[in-house]
Amino acid sequence: MLYRTHTLSELRTEHIGQSVILSGWVASRRDHGGLIFIDLRDRHGITQIVSDPAKNAEIHKIADGVRSEYVLRAEGVVRARPDKMANPKLSTGEIEVLIYSLSILSPAKTTPFEIEHPEEQEKDVSEELRLKYRYLDLRRRRMQTNIIFRGEVIHGIRDYLHDHGFTEVETPMLIKGTPEGSREYIVPSRLYPGNFYVLPQSPQQLKQLLMVSGLDRYFQIARCFRDEDQRGDRQPEFTQLDMELSFVDEQEVMDLNEALMIALVETLLPHKKIKQKPFPRMTWKDAMDRFGSDKPDIRFEMEMCDVTDIVKECRFEVFRKAVADGGVVKALRVTGGGSFSRKVIDEYTEIAKTYGAKGLAYFSLEKGEPKGAILKFFEKGEIIKLIYKTGARDGDIVFFSADRWQTACLSLGNVRLACADTMNLKDKDLFSFAWIHEFPLFEYSKEEGTLVSAHHPFTHPHPDDLPFLMQNPEKVRALAYDLALNGCEVAGGSIRIHDSVLQSKIFEVLKIASEDADRRFGHLLRAFEYGAPPHGGIAWGLDRVIMLFRDEKNIREVIAFPKDQKAKDLMLGAPSELPEAQVKEMHVHVIARRSL
Repeated sequence: MLYRTHTLSELRTEHIGQSVILSGWVASRRDHGGLIFIDLRDRHGITQIVSDPAKNAEIHKIADGVRSEYVLRAEGVVRARPDKMANPKLSTGEIEVLIYSLSILSPAKTTPFEIEHPEEQEKDVSEELRLKYRYLDLRRRRMQTNIIFRGEVIHGIRDYLHDHGFTEVETPMLIKGTPEGSREYIVPSRLYPGNFYVLPQSPQQLKQLLMVSGLDRYFQIARCFRDEDQRGDRQPEFTQLDMELSFVDEQEVMDLNEALMIALVETLLPHKKIKQKPFPRMTWKDAMDRFGSDKPDIRFEMEMCDVTDIVKECRFEVFRKAVADGGVVKALRVTGGGSFSRKVIDEYTEIAKTYGAKGLAYFSLEKGEPKGAILKFFEKGEIIKLIYKTGARDGDIVFFSADRWQTACLSLGNVRLACADTMNLKDKDLFSFAWIHEFPLFEYSKEEGTLVSAHHPFTHPHPDDLPFLMQNPEKVRALAYDLALNGCEVAGGSIRIHDSVLQSKIFEVLKIASEDADRRFGHLLRAFEYGAPPHGGIAWGLDRVIMLFRDEKNIREVIAFPKDQKAKDLMLGAPSELPEAQVKEMHVHVIARRSL
């Protein structure tokens, strides 16, 4: 049986008089004085079909019994819609199909929520219900558009990278457990009792081994897994654009990825404007100093400045003590912020405290006069210097954070973002990309009480900082780079270590014993002994990129079958218990069960 000759977006006035076969879902059904009108929907669009009892009473009886979401097959003749009955909102709005055959391919129960007509505004439905009936949620226009767009992005990436000499390689899903900072999903082995595979957090080591293999340029649309607590922009399983290149430096990696990103935006999102090309590049320290973030949103101005030298001997104890303890005082001028209410300022203060600050000092300028409780602690000359340094003018407010450098930057940087939200400064149609590089190679972990890799232990130290590696490792910068888009990190990578001696030194700094290093990473160290090229790479958080491209606030909106905020699949009912015999066969003993 032929189910269709055309999709439901194809028919136009040039098809008038032709016999056609159409199939799809009932989006709506209307009975108008004997004639029955049905909007038939597929993923391409809508076509109106018409049943006339005068033409075929049997077919009309079938049409009278159909309901929303029934799946139909219809045969008929294309005709023009009557005068003034055309629908300009539909691509097929100038025609309709008078049917002479109709069959119900599949009836449908009343859906737990309405699948709105594509012409209607989307209705609010609880996320729990949407995820439980995801196969119905995916019929909605918004979700169909998101998933189709996702496919277009991936298609564009593949075409671009194939044209630039990359080879797509699939790496395994069952690998050796080598913890790299996040919890891994563990897979017990049936054949080897007491032994386990893990699902990959990323193909990091495997793609480096592909460079040792001489493949030169690799990429993969990679599935990755991390057993982490969930957030709006995270999932336990996610998709990366993963790539690795031989004989490159960090500039080459950034240049190629920048060109790819620009090509995608300009091809798929022509209504979006890229603020600056080439993308600005700044060091991690510069980004923190100016914007209080290692993924700065630079769609809007509003930069921070350092006023430590001006206030280090002032009478305001909070500032003076912070400086004496080795900290800094950062200032943020907000143009027009003098009109902020006390309630809004209190909200900003709580934001600053959330990020470690003890409070939020401020003053404003009103009719040329500085106003604020902290000003009584400053000499006139100090106030003049503060106004000059911050560039404050009438109607502005200046916020201050005094603390250790990173805390002062981070807390005031988040106040900056809150001010931008209040003042509607984040243009949704503007894409502002920025490369951040020269991150610290190591960071101190309070949980572990020692230095850990800021990215991963395979990141190459900055050559200028190699003398510090063994004596002052916290001073060492990394040949690492992140790409930020509108305040979100969308990609991150680095130049890798390609010799086993340097890699062993990194393990030593991280207090990974040689026996442990050999057990966890021996395969990589041995591979480096057989001639490894200098290499580097990057990974895009593809779900997050597509979320931002689609102006969505949650990555679940751009994933076909996501988990909920508790890492559960509400549609399939996973995770779930398994039959006891199957569990025993895997040599696993369940100590306790937790109800979902």
